[in-house]
Amino acid sequence: MMEFTWKVFSQTGNIDTYLLFKELQKETNDIPGNQDEELAEVDFPIS
Repeated sequence: MMEFTWKVFSQTGNIDTYLLFKELQKETNDIPGNQDEELAEVDFPIS
């Protein structure tokens, strides 16, 4: 859903679509269990 919303925003520049994208992004980050996904996206060297 987020990818579709971003694609629509990038093609139209509609601010309402961008705000919807940010709301979906916030809700996704607030759901417990997505922490593993967040950590997988972090790019840091392991020493």
